[in-house]
Amino acid sequence: MGIVVVSGGTNGMGRAFALERAERGDRVLVLGHNRARGEALASGSMAFLPVDLSSVTETRQAIEHILTEYPVVDGLALFANALAPRRVLTADGLERTFALYYLSRYLLSFGLRPALDRAAAPVIVNVAGVGITRGEVHWADLQLAAAYSTITAQLQAGRANDLLGVGFAQRSGSRARYVLYHPGFTRSGDRSALPWIVRGLLAAASVAARPVVGAVAPIHRFLDEPPATPLTAIDRGRQLPPDFPTLDPRDAERLMDLTEKLLR
Repeated sequence: MGIVVVSGGTNGMGRAFALERAERGDRVLVLGHNRARGEALASGSMAFLPVDLSSVTETRQAIEHILTEYPVVDGLALFANALAPRRVLTADGLERTFALYYLSRYLLSFGLRPALDRAAAPVIVNVAGVGITRGEVHWADLQLAAAYSTITAQLQAGRANDLLGVGFAQRSGSRARYVLYHPGFTRSGDRSALPWIVRGLLAAASVAARPVVGAVAPIHRFLDEPPATPLTAIDRGRQLPPDFPTLDPRDAERLMDLTEKLLR
């Protein structure tokens, strides 16, 4: 039995994964902002910690709570994300998609290192869009003040997560294996904030989407049989080479430096 922390675990893929880990005998801590959904999950070996992961302050508080209550963490699964049709700034003055989809994963990955390193075979799985080459990190405008769109924000955060995996492997000194995992288009996620026409298009596309159970199955394998290398990138079942364009180590160093300055 291990301890698994799941961010964005109150719905979609995160919820399915959390429930299955509990069924397998793990103790699971779900992080999420929807208190009703989270409390409905909490029972037996599953616990819920309410947190707005788009808030740097709340995410840091959650990390302190976890380090106190769970001195050993065997697995960290990062799912938290939300589509935003309009540019919204958090209380920290950060563009919300960037804060939720990327910064919370950066903070949790590096922040939980002490607990992860006490585990026998720790693993971090970052569920994002590795393998996609569209989109870029807007180095001069990380908060997308000049040119925001839902897709631009999602793609930037996705590319940032690719570099986070590389940066963690380069900088953390952790024993934890880092897995970047792109499941492909999945019947998952809360689309309630989107315009009705966009929701309709996504619903139509979902007919051909991958079922949630199939999408999360490889994540169990990553935790049960950790990879041998510090960083593994899997795009819809295909392992990507270390020199894949979005995994540039120089870009990773640049983003890690910028992120550290931003968080100071």
